Amino acid sequence: MTELSAPYAPDWVSPPGETILDIIEERDWTQAELAQRLGYTTKHVNQLIKGKVPLTDDAAIRLERVVGSTVGFWLTREAKYRERCARLDATEKFTVWVDWLEQLPVKELMSAGAIAKCRIDAKSKPGIVESCLRFFGVASPDEWRKHYGQMQAAFRRSRAEQSDIGAISAWLRMGEQNAEKQDGPKYERARFEAALDEMRTLTTLPPGEFLPRLRTLFHRAGVAFVLVPGIPKAHVSGVARWLNAHRPLIQLSLYGKTNDKFWFTLFHEAAHILLHAKEKKSVYLDDPNQSGTDCIEERQANDWAGDFLIPERFASELADLRTQSAVCDFAAKIGIHPGIVVGRLQHDGLIEPSWMNDLRVSFRFQADE
Repeated sequence: MTELSAPYAPDWVSPPGETILDIIEERDWTQAELAQRLGYTTKHVNQLIKGKVPLTDDAAIRLERVVGSTVGFWLTREAKYRERCARLDATEKFTVWVDWLEQLPVKELMSAGAIAKCRIDAKSKPGIVESCLRFFGVASPDEWRKHYGQMQAAFRRSRAEQSDIGAISAWLRMGEQNAEKQDGPKYERARFEAALDEMRTLTTLPPGEFLPRLRTLFHRAGVAFVLVPGIPKAHVSGVARWLNAHRPLIQLSLYGKTNDKFWFTLFHEAAHILLHAKEKKSVYLDDPNQSGTDCIEERQANDWAGDFLIPERFASELADLRTQSAVCDFAAKIGIHPGIVVGRLQHDGLIEPSWMNDLRVSFRFQADE
């Protein structure tokens, strides 16, 4: 005879009605007799056995009295069955949604550790769909399109190539996830301005020394700051945006960063926070390798960052810097790294792009976890 008092925890696939049916067959009861004992109609008992109607709290209490075991057993049995049904239904949908993966940088997300690595084939794609939905925090590709399609209208691009919404949204989402792990005070403009002044003094230090101090200064000012692996098709190396009314985010990529580009990009993003705080729905997608832009906000941020690193009162001296020693002396005078001066000279066309590059320093960063 079926024993119901002992723990019973298989990987349920069948409805609780299968257990009910086993019991009444062992007791030689008909469904009609069980229905009479339970106080239900025979039709309802038949549907309960077939899993066509849910096993309710009331049914669990009645089953406890009539066939044994506990209310908890029956409700757990029902919950596991419904969960299994829901997952099977979801798996069918994932199979239908596999085409969505063509819009996403799946390999890059795997390489960055955003989703689990696996072979990308027909068998694995439904599972990858589920992983991507979890990563983006949406229920279906339709919700992804609605959310990021709406966000796309807020993009302020520094270059026309920034149109791959799959790549851009993936990179932005990685930044969001890292920022969600950070806590801190609300943003204060005055504190942020003071922090930026101190950050400028860090440009002469190596990453191992300046990065912890940089994070502390951002944190105290109420600004989320994250380093995220770049996604090539996004064509974005930096972004400034507001996660909510009180929390701005500055996000930078990790690769291809010489110190002049790193610091210019960082202060460029900071300029968006300072100058364009009223546009809290805007998402500023920036690429410092793009020299020209039609976006007025981008030009304003470029001008602010350039003047912040090399104040306008010193700019007239740039044209006379023709030797490395002159560059180093000038950089020491204004308190920044010589590589930043070289980057400015090259950008302004005052020296050839091949000149003095040994004064610039290549950075390699570790992604935030």
